[in-house]
Amino acid sequence: MSSTDPEHREEEEAPAGEDEDTGAQVAPVVKLEEVAVTTGEEDEDPILDLKSKLYRFDKEGNQWKERGAGTVKFLKHKVTGKVRLVMRQSKTLKICANHLILPTMTVQEHAGNEKSCVWHARDFADGELKDELFCIRFASIENCKSFMETFQEVAESQSKKEENKDASAAAGLLSNLSVEEKKSEDKVGEQETASEKENKDKPEKKAEEPASSA
Repeated sequence: MSSTDPEHREEEEAPAGEDEDTGAQVAPVVKLEEVAVTTGEEDEDPILDLKSKLYRFDKEGNQWKERGAGTVKFLKHKVTGKVRLVMRQSKTLKICANHLILPTMTVQEHAGNEKSCVWHARDFADGELKDELFCIRFASIENCKSFMETFQEVAESQSKKEENKDASAAAGLLSNLSVEEKKSEDKVGEQETASEKENKDKPEKKAEEPASSA
């Protein structure tokens, strides 16, 4: 049943009015302060930065599984000189690969695909060390070659660094041994000198004359 009240009908037919601007300023309930965001890469210099897609080999399923698409980087620490590989997903920035490049590591082209390559690593992306077999795919053959060349150069440079470190450690050990030997020689010489001095300070005993026979 329709309403016969004209006032009621006018209220129903009247268009909704626009929100009036009163000019009042309302303070925000919560004040947001700027927060400095750290990525953990502040003490590192990027060596290489390429767009790519990463896969890991699932041993249980015996198949490759996509780890994420994003940017892969080689980062060199400004103090230690160590280099790590880090890859983050493009949208979420979630880490999908994070491991050091070690002297024993090698990378090789994936069979039948010049845009992809594979390598083994002890990865820490999930917060614990895991042995992983990675495969990474690039948009071009040139990018894949650049990645592989940089990978090998870094591994070789870390190998030389380890050799220099071992040589320095060996030199230090030999130096310590030389110092210890010198100290031992000096100690023996001091003991001999003290013994000679002690013998010199002792009064000489006169030889007893044989008793005369009656």
